[in-house]
Amino acid sequence: MKKELLVATALVTSMGMVASTAEAASATFSGKARVGVKGVDSKSASDTYSAHEQASFSVSISETTDSGIKISTGFDLTDENDGATDVSGLTFTFTDDSKLDLIEAGNAAPSKLATVPSASGEQGISASTQNAAPSGLTYGNASDKVGFEWHSAADFAGVGGLKAGISASINDDGSTSATTHTTENSYSVGLSYVTTAGDTTVTVGGGFVQASSTNTASGLDNSSTMVAISAVTGDLTVGVGYAGGSYVRANTMSGTTAGASAGDVDDVSVLTAGAKYVSGDMTFALGVADGEGTDATLGSQASGSADSYNKIAASVDYVVAPGVTATFGWSDSTTEDEGSETAANSGTSWYIGANVSF
Repeated sequence: MKKELLVATALVTSMGMVASTAEAASATFSGKARVGVKGVDSKSASDTYSAHEQASFSVSISETTDSGIKISTGFDLTDENDGATDVSGLTFTFTDDSKLDLIEAGNAAPSKLATVPSASGEQGISASTQNAAPSGLTYGNASDKVGFEWHSAADFAGVGGLKAGISASINDDGSTSATTHTTENSYSVGLSYVTTAGDTTVTVGGGFVQASSTNTASGLDNSSTMVAISAVTGDLTVGVGYAGGSYVRANTMSGTTAGASAGDVDDVSVLTAGAKYVSGDMTFALGVADGEGTDATLGSQASGSADSYNKIAASVDYVVAPGVTATFGWSDSTTEDEGSETAANSGTSWYIGANVSF
């Protein structure tokens, strides 16, 4: 035991000496403060108004080895309004411009999706926890923090404009349960292709995600195939995307006691579309989302009417000064649970605010 203590003391001392003489990695930081007022006019209540304040402060750290491999990571001192510190994983960028993400790596398909324009601002009415319909293309983006994602360099396999990615995560020690859900193992493949036709640059991207659940009663896995396309011509950007499949949801299903059980959601589909136009210091944006999903008790065949989520939103951004942008946004949304509209989660909303970034 005495020898082990001596060895441990020597190791700690030597590490301290190395740390005191080693140069620090390069670091940069950025952040923003978003302040405004949000108004909501749901179909079941009178207008409400509330202040909306968010902030973020993030630090990026990187250094390059003698062999040319860049190692990078980072952390958030605060993430929007949660006030929590969040450390990111490690990214290795190799000399051929391919990359490898480790820890909190995510999934390859969502990272290769083409960007579909949408409205900016904080306007909107949240869907109820009973609603199983997705509101975005990445509803199936489920993975454990222990994993990797590999990104190819440009012109993958000799094809100009093509990039590829593959990812996987492992959660074999996750606790199994017949009532709750967490993501177990997952894998994903993604592709992105960029081409130019005249004055227009077209991007097509997407892939699939497959993830198993720790729930022992579910008859489904998290499964999603997603694809999106965008086209940029001068100051105009338009895009459209689609995703479909199934998933296991963690929160309670319709008709059950709150928090009592997870549930299966099948026949999932979601369509998004949008446009953005930049005119000097002003940016005009419009986005729509239309999602459906049929929920069922764990292990049961989905049946009956589907839950749905529909939203249209528009915004105008104006650059007041460098780093300062004023935003006005508006939205109109409708949600249905088992085919019946939920009035408390349907209606219009607006937002007026400013985003100050550095």
